Amino acid sequence: MELKIYHMYPDLLNLYGDLGNVTCLTQRCQWRGIKVEVVGFSMNQEVPLEDGDLFFIGGGSDRGQNIVYSHLLKYTNVMSDLIENGAPVLAICGGYQLLGEKYIDAEGNDVPGLGIFDYHTRSEGGRLIGNIIIKNNLGLTPETLVGFENHGGRTYHDHQSLGRVVVGYGNNGQDQEEGMVYNNCIGTYLHGPLLPKNPHLADHLILKALERKYNLKELAPLDDSREYLAHEKTLHLYSP
Repeated sequence: MELKIYHMYPDLLNLYGDLGNVTCLTQRCQWRGIKVEVVGFSMNQEVPLEDGDLFFIGGGSDRGQNIVYSHLLKYTNVMSDLIENGAPVLAICGGYQLLGEKYIDAEGNDVPGLGIFDYHTRSEGGRLIGNIIIKNNLGLTPETLVGFENHGGRTYHDHQSLGRVVVGYGNNGQDQEEGMVYNNCIGTYLHGPLLPKNPHLADHLILKALERKYNLKELAPLDDSREYLAHEKTLHLYSP
């Protein structure tokens, strides 16, 4: 088996070590004997998105996000079709915001998003910063996901959330919900990077990609005892 992982705009969207998410996906595939090709998709490297099996979109500066929007706009329909057809997508922070309708800046100006999903993000003054723990809505074990958030925008939507906030702020610091899930697309504010801290979420994305491509229903288990011990230690440190 083999998977093609598309790293979207690695030169423009790579804050807070988010490159580690792609490294984690690659390594956990290779440990299972799954061949991986990582494809960097950017302005100077356009390849057919339809060939991808799993997609990662990281966070970036406002300038980087504006550049990405201008370039990715022509691929909106392709990305939307991939999501509707079950392609796994992980979009973090700026990538998460980019999939929505718009970002409303501090002056009240609308900064357009791709509009794949009907949510918006608003700058409301101050940043939501710190370690975060959520209880996931995906049915994963362990039920907790941990990470780091640092975002000025507040996102509001009616989609299923990735999880319920235990410690931290989440989407907007008000409704105690974090992230968004639609089919196999996940949007979240969890940096850190997210997947090395939560290998069970990495495996969820890998399995969904393999299920879509090969109809595989179960992954070969890995010995994650050290990783889960670190996860539990992290939970202890984050908890109030």
